[in-house]
Amino acid sequence: RFSLQPNAKWPAAIAFALTGIALGLVQLKVMPPMLLAERFAPNFGWLQIAGLGLYAAWITEQMLDPATSARWRLRIWLIFSVVFFGQLALGLAGAERLLMSGELHLPVPAVIVAGPLYRGHGLFMPILFGSTLLLTGPAWCSHLCYIGAWDGLAARQKKPRPLPSWTRSLRIGILIVVLGAALLLRMTGVSTGIAAALAIGFGIAGVAIMAAISTRTGAMVHCTVYCPIGVLADYLGRLNPFRVRLKEGCTSCLKCAKSCRYDALSPRDIERRRPAVTCTLCGDCLAQCKDRQIEYRFLSFKGRGVRTAFIVLIVATHTVFMGVARM
Repeated sequence: RFSLQPNAKWPAAIAFALTGIALGLVQLKVMPPMLLAERFAPNFGWLQIAGLGLYAAWITEQMLDPATSARWRLRIWLIFSVVFFGQLALGLAGAERLLMSGELHLPVPAVIVAGPLYRGHGLFMPILFGSTLLLTGPAWCSHLCYIGAWDGLAARQKKPRPLPSWTRSLRIGILIVVLGAALLLRMTGVSTGIAAALAIGFGIAGVAIMAAISTRTGAMVHCTVYCPIGVLADYLGRLNPFRVRLKEGCTSCLKCAKSCRYDALSPRDIERRRPAVTCTLCGDCLAQCKDRQIEYRFLSFKGRGVRTAFIVLIVATHTVFMGVARM
């Protein structure tokens, strides 16, 4: 049931409307049908849209409270990952209507950019990724990535510890190596089978990092250091005007740093009153600041309304992704 708090009803209504409009356009314009319900029964896609809209409205209400938003963020992120990979598994097992097409694309984030570089064509995923960054900024890495939720779950095993400063240079090096390797494989004519095997190995290594390092440090090492898409999201996502900032009244108590799993709130970052470039707008730090000295900003706008607008936008985007994203 929805709460009756006036400040919670209108954001929920807007999230419902945004979700309905976006998925309604998909229902009307995209052929063959993208919505699963429409694939199984004509016009049932509209029922799926209504259900997803109600889901978006409900989740928006849960996420508006900073005290509980961190818990709900991880929950809906995991739900999206389960839906995404569940459809893939069932599709590969024979339920082909659950798949996007007859071509298998590896669900490894690095392939979003490395794949087109290797193939020399196929820009759908880079365009989708780029447009999402323009819409939600680096929040791709804290709400929308289909594998990032695993790293979030792994890191929850311990309180986060700061990562060595050299890891911020290492992540740039990994990005350069991955993109350079994709181009080299293309130029040398390496077969698709070998390229796919390398991509799978890269993905498996990332999962091993989650299990071996993220669980020990409490930091999302896969997302903040290893994943090249995370680096691109952090930097290209700055084209989006949403920011998290610390107010001048911050006392540098460092309590917020104890909740940041993206290594974005070191003492130096707090002293500068701005998180590091690894900040993904997750908002987990807000509940830790009892003096309410952390806020969302959008250009010259700041305050509670900016965070509310961001929650509405990211929840609607998450819900649309869950309705249409599949391999």
